Amino acid sequence: MSSLTDEAREWLDGLGFEVINPDLWLEALTHGSTGAARKYERLEFLGDRVLGLSIAEWLYRNSTGSEGELAQRLNALVSRLSCAKVARTIGVPAHVLLGKQARDDGAADSDNVLGDIMEALLGASFLESGFPATRDKVHNLWQPVIEGRAGRSKHPKSALQEWAAGNQRKPPEYKLVGRSGPDHAAKFTVRVSVRNVGEVEATANSKQDAETEAARQFMERYG
Repeated sequence: MSSLTDEAREWLDGLGFEVINPDLWLEALTHGSTGAARKYERLEFLGDRVLGLSIAEWLYRNSTGSEGELAQRLNALVSRLSCAKVARTIGVPAHVLLGKQARDDGAADSDNVLGDIMEALLGASFLESGFPATRDKVHNLWQPVIEGRAGRSKHPKSALQEWAAGNQRKPPEYKLVGRSGPDHAAKFTVRVSVRNVGEVEATANSKQDAETEAARQFMERYG
């Protein structure tokens, strides 16, 4: 079995993570393409919940927005794109363990992979250091994202839904019209249409992101 390298441990230490069980952190950085018995999925499952609660608490304590506004910001701040952005900022791509084909396919810079591993690292931190320390780490790492515009403006799909209703049109319809690429770097193409108005197609790393981008482009073109 592989072991956590000295370089990876120094990197984690430099970020302020407490590395007690190196095998746990190795698991958090290991992609399934390596064929390893232990890979990041279980830790990602845990870290996703830790991240959600950490951000939800921060929003509750530091925002006066309504429940709907809090939910909108939460969804934006814990999205795959936000997680991948934080992962790139702290240098995750250099430490991801991938099989040769996945690395050749560009998985080290995939939003899907980086977002998942970022959550896996939070899962490992929770197991090693507990919730309070991991929550503080989330608040620190996510501060630039929290202070940005993520989730502050109306979501494109909500904006399109309201636009259609306000113009006496039927609700927008979303249809998945294409999927390409390997699982770890899949691309989804979605078409959104409003009857008697028009349609737009957009491609992204997830079906949800493709729907959002299609709605945004639709509003730019027809709204």
